Amino acid sequence: MAGNTTGDTMTAGRLDDLLDLSRHRLSNVAEHVPSRSERWLKYLGFPLGILAFLALYYLDRPAGLSGAGQTVIACFALALVWWVTEPIPTHLTSLALMALLIFTGSWAEDDVLGVLGYSVIWLNVLAFVLSSMLVKTQFAKRMALAMIVRWGGSSGRILLAFFALNLVLAAFIPATAARAAMMLPILLAVAGIYGATSGAPNNFGRNLSLQNLQAIDFGSSAFMTGSNANLIAVAFIMSMAGERVYYTDWLFASLPVVVVAMLVSWYIGPRWIFKVPPEQTRPVADGGLEVLRDRLRAMGPVSGAEKRAMAIFGLVILLWVTDKLHLRWFGFEVTAVMAAFVGALIALSPRIGLLKWNEADIPWHLMIFSCGAYAGGLALNDTGAARWLVGSLFTQLNIGPGVGFWPVYCVVIAINMFSHIFFTSKTMRTLIFIPFVIATAQTLGFDPLWLALPAAFTIDWVITLPINAKPNVILYGAGHYSMLDSLKYGLVMTAVGTILLIVAGFTWFRVLGVTPGW
Repeated sequence: MAGNTTGDTMTAGRLDDLLDLSRHRLSNVAEHVPSRSERWLKYLGFPLGILAFLALYYLDRPAGLSGAGQTVIACFALALVWWVTEPIPTHLTSLALMALLIFTGSWAEDDVLGVLGYSVIWLNVLAFVLSSMLVKTQFAKRMALAMIVRWGGSSGRILLAFFALNLVLAAFIPATAARAAMMLPILLAVAGIYGATSGAPNNFGRNLSLQNLQAIDFGSSAFMTGSNANLIAVAFIMSMAGERVYYTDWLFASLPVVVVAMLVSWYIGPRWIFKVPPEQTRPVADGGLEVLRDRLRAMGPVSGAEKRAMAIFGLVILLWVTDKLHLRWFGFEVTAVMAAFVGALIALSPRIGLLKWNEADIPWHLMIFSCGAYAGGLALNDTGAARWLVGSLFTQLNIGPGVGFWPVYCVVIAINMFSHIFFTSKTMRTLIFIPFVIATAQTLGFDPLWLALPAAFTIDWVITLPINAKPNVILYGAGHYSMLDSLKYGLVMTAVGTILLIVAGFTWFRVLGVTPGW
C-alpha cells in the first residue's frame, strides 16, 4: 500500500508540473535532440546551402530577371536549405539572410532592418503577451481541464474537438495569429496532460500542434472572411474578370473541402504520419478522468484574475470580430494588430493589469526568425524575382492556346497550392498569382472564375514550414515538433489538399457552377 501511495503521489506531482505552464517558457525551449537522419541533414545542409547560393549567384542571368532579383533568389535558396536542414539555429539563418541581402546590395539596409517594425512581427509579439496573461491567471489551465473532462480521455476526440473549435473561430476571427494566440496556452496544457512538453515531446503533442496549425491555416479558406488575402482575391476577380463572388458562393464551395481535409488529417496523422502509441492516447494521471475532474474542482470558482483576463481578451476578440463595424462606431478602423495592442497595454498596466513585462513569455529568437523570412519574401517581391519565377514556371509548362481546361486547372491548383513553400506572405502570393491566373484564363478563352476562385481557395494552405505564416511561427515556438516534422506533415497535407481541390473541380464545383458544368 505504501508503494502505491508513493507512486500515486509521484504521478500527481508530475501531472501538476505538466499543468504548470509557467515552468515551460517558450522563450527558453529545451534544445531539440535530433534523430539520426536529422543529424545527417545538419552535416550536409551547411555546404549544400552555400553551393545553392553560389550556383544561382553565378548562373548566367536569364532574360527578364534583374541582377538584384537573381541575387535575392540565391540568398533565399541558401536560407531555405538551412532552415530545413538546421545546421545552425533557424534565427541565426534569418540573421545570415538579412546580412546577405544587405552586403550583396540586393535589398536596401533600411528595408531589411525595417521588417522588425512590420505589423506581422508586432502582432506575434503582442499575441505572446496575451497568451502569457492567460497562462499566469491559470485560465488556460482551467480551459484545458474542462476540454479534457468534457470530451473524454480519448486523444482522438480531443484532436477532433480542436479541429471543430478552430473551424468555428475561423468564421469570426480573420486574424490567424490571433487564433493561434488564443489556442496556444490551451494547447500546451492539453499536451501536458498527455505527457508532452517542449523538453520531452511525444507524437501526441506533434499531432496536436501540427493539426492545430492546419486547422488555423487552411481552416481560413472555408470562409471568404477567413483572411484578408481571401478578400483581396475576390476583389481581383471582380475588378479583372467582372465576376462577383458572394460569401455563400465561397462558403458552399470551400467549406466541404476543408472539412474533408480536416477529417483526413485527423485520421492519418496519429495513425500513419506520427503514430501515437497506446500510452499516449490517455492522460498521464493514474485514475484517468476522475483525477482531472478533481484538479478542475480543486481550482474552485473562476478567480477575479481569470475574470479580468477573460474581460481583456474578450475586448480584443470583440474588436477582431467587429472589424467591419469600426468605421461606423468609431470613425476609424482598429486593425488586428492594434486590437492586440490595446489588450496588451491593459494587461501590462499597473494596478488594472495582470502581467509584468518580465512575466511576458516572448520568444525573441522566433521574432528574429520571422524577420528573416519576411525580409527574404519581400525582397523577392520588390526585385520582381517572385513574378519572374511564376511566369517562367508557366512558360516552361507550355500552357498556351489549344490546351484543354482540365489540364490547365490541375496545373494551376498544384502550382498555387505548393507555392506557399517559397512565398512567405499570403498577400504577396495573392497579388502575384491571382491576376496571373485570371490573365491566363482570359488568354486561353476560359471563364476566369473557373480558374481564379479555386486558385483562391489554395491561398490559406500555408502549412508546410514555420516561415510560411504567422501562426506557424507561434506554434513552432512551443517546441513540440521540429522543422522536418512540419515539412513531412505539411507536404502530405498539401498533397491531400491538391487532390481534394482537383476532385472537387471535377465534381462538386461543377454542380455549383464554379467550374464548367456537364
